Amino acid sequence: MPLRLQLAAPAALLAALCSFAALAGDYDRGDDNYSDRHDDKGSRSTAQLGDRPFFLIDGLDDSRLKDKLQSCKAGPFYKSNFSIAHRGAPLQFPEHTKESYEAGARQGAGVVECDVTFTKDGELVCRHDECDLHTTTNIVDTELNASCTTPWAPGVTPKCCASDLTLAQFKTLKGKMDASNPSATTSKGYLGGTASFRTDLYNSRGTLLTLKESIALNKKLGVKHTPELKAGNPARLQTVFGGQEGYAQKMIDTFKAAGVNPKDVYPQSFNVADVLYWIKNEPRFGQQAVYLDDVDPSSPSFPRLTVEELKQLKKQGVKIIAPPIGVLLAVNSNDEIVPSQYALDIKSFGFDIITWSFERADLRNGGVGAGFYYAFDPTGRALKKDSDMYKALDVLAKKVGVIGIFSDWPATVTYYANCMGLK
Repeated sequence: MPLRLQLAAPAALLAALCSFAALAGDYDRGDDNYSDRHDDKGSRSTAQLGDRPFFLIDGLDDSRLKDKLQSCKAGPFYKSNFSIAHRGAPLQFPEHTKESYEAGARQGAGVVECDVTFTKDGELVCRHDECDLHTTTNIVDTELNASCTTPWAPGVTPKCCASDLTLAQFKTLKGKMDASNPSATTSKGYLGGTASFRTDLYNSRGTLLTLKESIALNKKLGVKHTPELKAGNPARLQTVFGGQEGYAQKMIDTFKAAGVNPKDVYPQSFNVADVLYWIKNEPRFGQQAVYLDDVDPSSPSFPRLTVEELKQLKKQGVKIIAPPIGVLLAVNSNDEIVPSQYALDIKSFGFDIITWSFERADLRNGGVGAGFYYAFDPTGRALKKDSDMYKALDVLAKKVGVIGIFSDWPATVTYYANCMGLK
């Protein structure tokens, strides 16, 4: 121990240590009001980023971006609304589970997503799709397999929907990584198939949640909410909610019943009718309604919005548009990542932009074979390795000007947001 510390006045040193311990104890208690006191005033709630951001940054080629990011290695790291937890942290945790949401918040996501669908008895639950239980839960290896629209059997492609089950039945299931092995001859074998860049390490516990439970959890974690109203079987929606508008209204009513401030909610949908419904009928929530743009350059069925369509959306009150990463970026003749023309067109109308989804593609070989999210660089001219995802993130933040990015591993985005001073 240095001599100057040995000679410190014992009483003063003890007082300082006690003061620090009291402060740490206040945070560790999980004080539900902590984030409410700090949330919109530059929250400094501690984030735990783990090794991945450091690994990726160390792998960047020498550049000003690498120097800047490395200068932030000592932190501090804290929650940022720029970092949005896409289904929680499903790069490693089963999506839309308590454990995945907690991991996303722990990694500094300021906003956590619950994709909203419904059970047979009209309860709203968190699943990416009405009918994805056969790949995201253990249902085919339980007695509830028989309740599926199409039960699993060897050689049969199953279809298991939340709307096939009551809430009580739904809650008996366990979440798993979104994957399947169609050639499996046993139900347990069918539950496999996890992609090599993900893991089954955390499949031992995957607690499914209702929308109400996710709201309560988000409040406890001190994060905001971005519920996505998922498409549903029209006949079932009619039976359960009286139609699409009743479904859209129930989602908002759930937040109102929970006493959530509309400023803390970003309701979203790929169905523009849902977004326009919220703008008209629930304007306090509609102010932050997000129109999810499903443009896919590889499919003529999902074209980009025309300039005229963008103009009409602006006139109808839409303020936030969320296209995928792959359509907001391009690679120029110098093999540099730049904003796409589509990004420039959206910005020209004054829309705020959110994009999706970071860490959802295998970039270990760069852009080559990375698929949908990095379709702007299919031959790897700019994206040569996984670390180069930070080059794309930098352009999205600084040149496209997005206000938030969904990520399957929020820590990577949180690190960048903290280093660049993004709230």
